[in-house]
Amino acid sequence: MVAGKRVAEARRVKSLRRRLGLTTRGGFSAYLFVLPSVLFIGIYVIIPIFGAVYYSFTEYDLLTAPEWRAVENYTDIADDPQFYPAMRNTLVFALGTVPAGVVTSLLLAVLIDRSIRGIYFFRAMFYMPVVSSFVAVSVIFLWIYEPQVGLGNQILRSLGFSGLKWLRSADTALMSIIVMSIWKNMGLNMVIYLAGLQGIPPHLYEAAEIDGAGRLSKMFRITVPLLAPTTYFVVIVYFIGALQMFTQVFVMACLNVDSICGGPLDSTITIVMHIYFEALVNLKMGYGSAMSVVLFVVIAAITVINARLLSYEIAY
Repeated sequence: MVAGKRVAEARRVKSLRRRLGLTTRGGFSAYLFVLPSVLFIGIYVIIPIFGAVYYSFTEYDLLTAPEWRAVENYTDIADDPQFYPAMRNTLVFALGTVPAGVVTSLLLAVLIDRSIRGIYFFRAMFYMPVVSSFVAVSVIFLWIYEPQVGLGNQILRSLGFSGLKWLRSADTALMSIIVMSIWKNMGLNMVIYLAGLQGIPPHLYEAAEIDGAGRLSKMFRITVPLLAPTTYFVVIVYFIGALQMFTQVFVMACLNVDSICGGPLDSTITIVMHIYFEALVNLKMGYGSAMSVVLFVVIAAITVINARLLSYEIAY
């Protein structure tokens, strides 16, 4: 009788472990290894997201208890004179960096995808800006963009062109930051494309050469189509990062953190910078949370659009 109960209990435990995936093949150990990451994401990502949504309906200054405002924070966004320039600059920055960054990264990956002496040195040099601090790179480019003695204008003058005002003109400030950001992120996307290139079967290029295909023909008929999944990943991740751009503008376009930032004439203010000043400088945490929710919706919408436009299956 007792033995029968033990057998039945063992079967129930075995069935439960099977349904939860806790089998003797390492399922329970896998859950233990994943648990720290799950806790980290839950505490520092999921809970803050729900907290931001809640605070977006309140008036909260970090010092007193939040007061419920319903949708007033969202209606205030429509009357905010800096919100629209910030959103416009953010979208312009994303549209300026992502296509150019993807193309330059792909071309660079194609150039270094070959077996020649010293190729690993060049790969490391091209990747070095990625591991450099964004703050350090921004400070370096502040010197490069200096109108009088900066390297940028020295190169232009040596080529017979007149110098630019770079960050000191509303016409060129955002463009200057776009150029720096493309250079900074090019190495990371280059490595991703390099991995994709090395996954393309060599026999496809050999067959194309037998048929008389040239370099450009192989590039646009084999390389680019078969790299579609890689391009899909790069564009999605690149766009999300570009829409959250903050550090380079904060370092390069802030003359005075308390007042003059995002200039000249709001030409470099971004939505994340506007959120930062409203939430943490002006202590309007509820209003800043509302803009964060709006930015989240914009990023989600653009990500869905990119996914629909770029995703298709490749078989070879």
